[in-house]
Amino acid sequence: MEFKKLSFGTDGVRGKVGDAGISPEFVLRLGMVAGKVFSSFSNKPSVILGRDTRISGQMLESALQAGFISAGVDVLLAGCLPTPAIAYLTKSMRLTSGIVISASHNSYHDNGIKFFDGDGNKLPDQIEQKIESTFNDHSFSNSSTVLGTVNQLNDSVGRYIEFCKGTFPSQLSLSGLHIIVDAAHGASSGVIEAVLMELGARVTSIASSPNGKNINKNVGTTFPENITKAVIKFSGDFGIALDGDGDRFLVVDDKGKIFQGDELLYSIAKDMVRINGLSNVQGVVGTLMSNFGLEKSFQDMGLEFRRSRVGDRFIAEMLRQTGWNLGGETSGHILNLNFHSTGDGIINSLQILAILINSDVTLSEWTDELDLFPQFLLNVPISKFPNWHQNQEFLRVQNKIGLKLKNKGRLLVRPSGTEPLLRIMVETSNENLSESLALELKASLKN
Repeated sequence: MEFKKLSFGTDGVRGKVGDAGISPEFVLRLGMVAGKVFSSFSNKPSVILGRDTRISGQMLESALQAGFISAGVDVLLAGCLPTPAIAYLTKSMRLTSGIVISASHNSYHDNGIKFFDGDGNKLPDQIEQKIESTFNDHSFSNSSTVLGTVNQLNDSVGRYIEFCKGTFPSQLSLSGLHIIVDAAHGASSGVIEAVLMELGARVTSIASSPNGKNINKNVGTTFPENITKAVIKFSGDFGIALDGDGDRFLVVDDKGKIFQGDELLYSIAKDMVRINGLSNVQGVVGTLMSNFGLEKSFQDMGLEFRRSRVGDRFIAEMLRQTGWNLGGETSGHILNLNFHSTGDGIINSLQILAILINSDVTLSEWTDELDLFPQFLLNVPISKFPNWHQNQEFLRVQNKIGLKLKNKGRLLVRPSGTEPLLRIMVETSNENLSESLALELKASLKN
């Protein structure tokens, strides 16, 4: 069977579930090919499989494990777990790779496959390229004498809960705090509640009842108004929202004010400087989407700030290059290598809570020196304008806006790495100006 060309995005392989996209046949082939590649550098490769709560997850899990077993790879099934839990288990159990069946913050119609290497990092480019280049080679399967095995990891959730709790300072407690949780009906449902309650908090959950089709549906980090209303309704001290696979997060205070990626990254960096000093922290990595105000605040703090391409894998690469430990995205995907190899919404939430308990201030007070510029973001379906990068009027207007914003703001135009969208972002000190310039640029695509 011939498939379309396999292409890894910034976070694995993702698409619509069905014959033309993420199908059992496609995933079976992916498991076979990835297993063969893993076998080329490991005598007896072993992988762990996890998934989120999408209705297609178990179907794809069966196909994926069959592909790996046929290639001679031993498989551990972890069940429904957050993406960062699989990264942790892969490293702690010294496995060849960890694989997560998830489409992150997308709706249940989509699904995808994310890979981690044995150190809990995203799979290196050269291995992804090897899988891509051999994906449509002829079919193969090992004989019965060298097939892989499959086993269930029954204590996977408990292991991860203990790992998360271990990142929270032992001398602190969440006792007396009422925390509202929105797990996006995703893989963290039940897990984040257990972590917070075992650390002493009273927890109210508003989106932890997955049915296979409600993951990310009007809940989670992409719908922050949901957790805001809940914090006010239930008189919570804090609200924490995650995305469907648990690697992104946002925080809401008791007044319902939302704190997202840039503010949370600033908060963690500020605390690291307070504890360790500038000589040990040195710098922070953001992305092309990181707010200009965040960059200025880090400079005022004495920290170096560098921008990577959008995507946590690129942040991780720059962190390894610089030797720094902290980086993050505006979306709430934060990498704190002091605690984990990948972004973890639960662990990062605990760090924010620890900061506030230790400092005895509100999150608004902790971030009062951060002055973010208003950003206006437009998403344009690339299918409508496939030749956007060659559109002369679009390029002319883009250049005009860039000159207008010089030293006063930023314009960013980029295709999404996870969805078929062109993202247009304008950032100035004037919100109305940001919006008008973004709309002007979008309108130029029609000419």
